[in-house]
Amino acid sequence: MTVVLSCVNLKGGVGKTAIAVNFAAYCGENGYKTLLVDLDPQTNATFSCISPEAWSKHRKKHGTVADLFGVRNSESAEGKSTSASDVILRSVFANVDLVPSDLSLFTIDLDIGGRSARETLLKKALKDVMDDYDIIVCDCPPNLTLPTQNALAISTHYVVPVSPDFLSSLGIALLMTRVEKFGDDMEHAIENAGIVLSRVGRPSAFRDQTTADLRKQFAGQMLKAEIKERSVVTESTAKNKSVFQMGDQQAKQEFTAFSKELLKKLGV
Repeated sequence: MTVVLSCVNLKGGVGKTAIAVNFAAYCGENGYKTLLVDLDPQTNATFSCISPEAWSKHRKKHGTVADLFGVRNSESAEGKSTSASDVILRSVFANVDLVPSDLSLFTIDLDIGGRSARETLLKKALKDVMDDYDIIVCDCPPNLTLPTQNALAISTHYVVPVSPDFLSSLGIALLMTRVEKFGDDMEHAIENAGIVLSRVGRPSAFRDQTTADLRKQFAGQMLKAEIKERSVVTESTAKNKSVFQMGDQQAKQEFTAFSKELLKKLGV
């Protein structure tokens, strides 16, 4: 059975994309056939893997995740639907394929809000390729709108990246409650694989207290591994590489420890 993981949070800037991209890269490097699905209209996961020029070329010729939702069909003279096999960009990292995102997802709730079974459009689109992968990683936008709902509808698990600041931690309980309710409504079990501290900055009394509060409030759900804020993560994105290709041993060790712990949580 394919393991499908969604990276979700209600707030941006918590390192969600870096975790999704580098976890996918780790899985690929360790022999798991992996699909990274970018559902955030900001396209950060996409541009962590390919250049804007390569994205533009692929978008024009093969389409993006927006085509799988049926959002861009009107741009084609024939109005033809696009299959997942058409959209998937192969081997962006070792053993890692990519479904690139699209700016049109910013208005997707308006575009498909009236469609029936709109929360399962991605599930239908990926149906024929699901079995080709051991692990699928979905990078979701910082909200619970239709792209995130579609990711959760195919997910076996979800992980919550959070940075150690008050606003980032504030909505965790609300998020988990809403994900659980969504799963109940869809009659689809989604397991919480954990909460991971990300973008951890320099030590301070405030951050230390926030971290301690999080680990106390969500005891048993917090992963032991932490991801510190490092410039090499931004540099790797600019170079369309994973952290594991950058030669920074500390960053590599942190993402390795996190990925190993998360794979264990996923039962892989």
